[in-house]
Amino acid sequence: MAPHPLSETPPQDFEAGINQLATVGRLLDHPELARVYVYVCYYGPVTRPQIKAALSIPKTTVYDHVETLETLGVITIEGTRPMEVTADPVRITTDGHVVTPTHLHAVALQEVDEDISYFVERHGVGKLAAAVRQAGLHYGDRTTQRMAADPLGISTGEAISIILALKPAIAAGREYDPYFDVIFPELADDIEFETDIDVTASLPNAE
Repeated sequence: MAPHPLSETPPQDFEAGINQLATVGRLLDHPELARVYVYVCYYGPVTRPQIKAALSIPKTTVYDHVETLETLGVITIEGTRPMEVTADPVRITTDGHVVTPTHLHAVALQEVDEDISYFVERHGVGKLAAAVRQAGLHYGDRTTQRMAADPLGISTGEAISIILALKPAIAAGREYDPYFDVIFPELADDIEFETDIDVTASLPNAE
């Protein structure tokens, strides 16, 4: 009898994979935490005062989230005053579906975008991840906003709204997510935005 695939996985690799899966789950459930992670991941190394200024969140909240992210093992704090914070891009694949910083950015946008917050409240983060895929297809000129309604199982109005709301996540992911082509292997190079889009301003912030 052939060995089960899990029996061939080195224990340390299996442990690391499960830990990262748990970490991604935590980020998917906590938009503000994901927001800090994505900012550091895309723009690091940054300092905690820079995080505070960019995301307009209280100093104590920044320190708490940075400490949590360090405990989760997805960011590193180095140096002396001012200490610099960097983040490792995460990539989790389960049942053939991948989660990367682009998806976490979409989750983080709940903090500043009422359309995305409402969408998640109605449909959950799984449907939001599916909407990320449809948004990429739209901005890669493969589908229209209306065509996203059927595969997502939502109304046309909701489809148009969520595709538009996810534009910042797609734009920033195209620029900064090293795993962007894993989400869109057949069209990553075709996703482009007009030059007047400021990708650095497309991260979730309160400005």
